[in-house]
Amino acid sequence: MNNKEKYYITTAIAYASRKPHIGNSYEIVLTDAIARFQKLIGKDVFFLTGTDEHGQKIQLEAEAKGISPQQYVDGVAGEIKDLWGLMDTSYDKFIRTTDPAHKKVVQKIFKKLYDQGDIYKSEYEGWYCVPCESFFTETQVTDGCCPDCGRPVQKTKEEAYFFKMSKYQDRLMKHIEEHPEFIQPESRKREMINNFLKPGLQDLCVSRTSFSWGIPVDFDPAHVIYVWIDALSNYITALGYDPDGSSDLYKKYWPADVHVIGKDILRFHTIYWPIMLMALGEPLPKQIFGHPWLLFDNDKMSKSKGNVMYADDLIRHFGVDGIRYYLLSEMPFAQDGNITYETIIARYNSDLANTIGNLVNRSVAMVSKYFGSVIPAPAAYNDLDNDLVATALSTVADVKSKMDNLKASDALSSILNLARRSNKYIDETMPWALAKDESQKERLQTVLYNLIESIRIISVLISPFMPSTSAKIAGQINAGELSWESIQSFGKTKAGVNVGIAEPLFVRIDENEKMAQILAEQPKTAPAEKQEEPEKDTKPEVSIDDFAKLEFKTAKIISAEKIEKSDKLYKLIVEIGTEQRQIVSGIAKHYTADELIGKTVIVITNLKPVKLRGVESNGMLLAASIGDDLSLCTTDKPFPGGAQVR
Repeated sequence: MNNKEKYYITTAIAYASRKPHIGNSYEIVLTDAIARFQKLIGKDVFFLTGTDEHGQKIQLEAEAKGISPQQYVDGVAGEIKDLWGLMDTSYDKFIRTTDPAHKKVVQKIFKKLYDQGDIYKSEYEGWYCVPCESFFTETQVTDGCCPDCGRPVQKTKEEAYFFKMSKYQDRLMKHIEEHPEFIQPESRKREMINNFLKPGLQDLCVSRTSFSWGIPVDFDPAHVIYVWIDALSNYITALGYDPDGSSDLYKKYWPADVHVIGKDILRFHTIYWPIMLMALGEPLPKQIFGHPWLLFDNDKMSKSKGNVMYADDLIRHFGVDGIRYYLLSEMPFAQDGNITYETIIARYNSDLANTIGNLVNRSVAMVSKYFGSVIPAPAAYNDLDNDLVATALSTVADVKSKMDNLKASDALSSILNLARRSNKYIDETMPWALAKDESQKERLQTVLYNLIESIRIISVLISPFMPSTSAKIAGQINAGELSWESIQSFGKTKAGVNVGIAEPLFVRIDENEKMAQILAEQPKTAPAEKQEEPEKDTKPEVSIDDFAKLEFKTAKIISAEKIEKSDKLYKLIVEIGTEQRQIVSGIAKHYTADELIGKTVIVITNLKPVKLRGVESNGMLLAASIGDDLSLCTTDKPFPGGAQVR
């Protein structure tokens, strides 16, 4: 009998209108890492992903290609499944909203909600955005364009069914208040409460008559069930939910432990979906995590901008685990991440080739050279050894804590720090010097044993993030037990076992060569519009003595809030070493508060205090600007606040 703790995790289902770019692919990799980690620590995991395949946009795409919508989504869904396989993801089920079983249950859900009075027929008149599949009021539309994506909206008037959202508003507010972990990160929860719940919910349009590609309302076939009841229900239909009697699989795994979704669809998952479940009389998911976006060179990816990257192209250049590592390490918990070819290469070389790869390669090579490939038994331990052991064990605990809170980037950072500590241990103990002195043989045995054991622990810890690399490391050190239980103590590596051949895990990339190769593969396009050049701001020359009068330091932003009656000023609290300081900065049009918190920026610290809008400012942030665009000056390494900038 399986008595393991259950864990049900889902991605948002990908919209089957076109091939996902690398920003969309981040979500499946993040969810896979979380699912793999939960399996590693012993839970019974069910991991769901899939495709959302109905809607007007897909119908129009299919018509443009001269094929049926079903043929169209069959092609895109196949492409998405291929990509998810290429990214080495381990999902348990791939649901498609065109699956007959899903469609049948969605019709039952709609009928149940209608029969109990939660859905009623009326008429809709307003603005509709086809790409977003969303309706907007007159006040929400800006210059005839969608407030979410900026594309033109269409004036729409049609008969429709509506869901009584307001009926459940107070109940949902109470649930959110009583379950502080329900919406993560915290900033997203505040956004949902302040922007949508407190102003009051409007009834939700849940059917359409202006297009036909959808699940028909079985008692009113002129209507198709609109996207959100159809798409959101996948999380329960995939498990066998049925209003007339659900499957054992549903009873086993529901409610979901976490829905992993993009921050742009948070409203639908934290307001519409819980209310639908309340109306159905079903438990709510335990948590909804709205992850940030992956930006291309600090700009949102868009085919129209020509800044889209695809996973299959990146994997050809950097390997599956190279891209998995970059995606998972680059994305903070609550702030947008960034991707460029140059930053991928830099992180690949520094973290994977220089730190992890180098540690494994030279440790295995030294065991081969000094002990004929046989892992030696350790002897007496000293303070250096004890410190490495303590670091390894604290890393295991830290990774568990971080992953329990969905902080994959922080967990990887902790693992990388253990690899750095192990490399430092090599430099401190100097095995090559010990090998020259026969009297130091036991000391050399201890050092190399500890290195192999530290590497074994690293191989277990990285298995959810880089499964292929983990297996390669385990093969090179001929690791025995690789369970979570085996890394709760230090010393499970068996002495007397032969290591494998020391082969490089990651070969350093020559940036110039790789960039030339990537650029040569780029499709030739028409000349782009001339990019706006930085403003010419010529000032008189100054001496080094004048420059030296200014004090520049790194500062970590720990809070940010808008200044009342100002649309561009933030009041920031920054940490400069042990000091906290208040600075007013005119960057509110360029950064959200969430994006700022946690950033390490450059600050002039010895300016005379001034008052802006009545608020005292004790310093100035440095930023670069081109036209109306602005970018804060930050550090490219995780420096603490208070470091001197010279």
